[in-house]
Amino acid sequence: MVLQARRRAFLLLIGLLVAVLGVLGWSLSAGSMPVSGADLLTALQGGEGGMEVDIVRNLRLPRAIAALACGGLLALAGALMQVLLRNPLADPYVLGISGGAAVGALGAMLLGLGGFGADVAAFGGALGVTLLVFGLAHGDGSWSQTRLLLTGVIVASGCGAAVALMLSLAPEGKIKGMLFWLMGDASSATYPWPALVILVLGLAAIYPFARELNLLARGETTARALGVRTGRLRALVYGLGALLTAVAVTTVGSVGFVGLIVPHLVRLAIGNDQRLLLPASSLAGAVLLCGADTAARTVVAPIQLPVGVLTALIGVPVFLFLLSRHPK
Repeated sequence: MVLQARRRAFLLLIGLLVAVLGVLGWSLSAGSMPVSGADLLTALQGGEGGMEVDIVRNLRLPRAIAALACGGLLALAGALMQVLLRNPLADPYVLGISGGAAVGALGAMLLGLGGFGADVAAFGGALGVTLLVFGLAHGDGSWSQTRLLLTGVIVASGCGAAVALMLSLAPEGKIKGMLFWLMGDASSATYPWPALVILVLGLAAIYPFARELNLLARGETTARALGVRTGRLRALVYGLGALLTAVAVTTVGSVGFVGLIVPHLVRLAIGNDQRLLLPASSLAGAVLLCGADTAARTVVAPIQLPVGVLTALIGVPVFLFLLSRHPK
């Protein structure tokens, strides 16, 4: 039985790796100007070519890498938050991190700052809310999952109110861009490599603690009795989850649903062993967000849809179907 479960998990990881390569190829070749396989190879190998090669290298490749990296970041952060709070409904956005990034980015847009200025403001807002939530939830030196969750929800509500106020005060010419950022937009991700590096480093940093996370998922008392330093582990998980989310929303805007739905889907498929769940969630999140972004710019081209809408439309029916197959 154990051998069969490991074999299924191994096959799933291999399938997800193949899916990542497949969705990357689709993202690079699909669009208003289709790109042939020969031009795609020329672009990836750094050779000289025509307009198709320039489109792949300068427009589609950075956007595809950003979507892959940020999908992995959000899914990994969601898996960590669900272990930390021992709540299957937890995700990076419930702690207000995305709300802080939205306040920072929209504030920068109102001041006329775009591009790098908005990215810096979004990152600062996300990290600022992280410190605020952690500080308020810490209180007298001890904090619980319930206290952290409630603090995050309240701070997120405050950020939502600030976002609504800024949208109501924004000039008419800026509202569309602000709304598009709130619903997710990978088109402005011209330099996605830092997000990819953070994903790899984040997974490498947390993976040695996968066994301890398995024990923490059974309850703090059990984990502590078995020798887990729960305080240090919770601080590491929370800090890393906040960093992953901040980088993701800074790169592609506020894309919801990925951090909530992807760990659920992977857990239904291979169980709750963090040694398998964390890398599988990262790969599945990458596939979901990159596929949704490609569909967002091709389904009704030349009109581009918000990628956050597509992630929900894709994920909800799949999740409900799998849930019906696993009612327990």
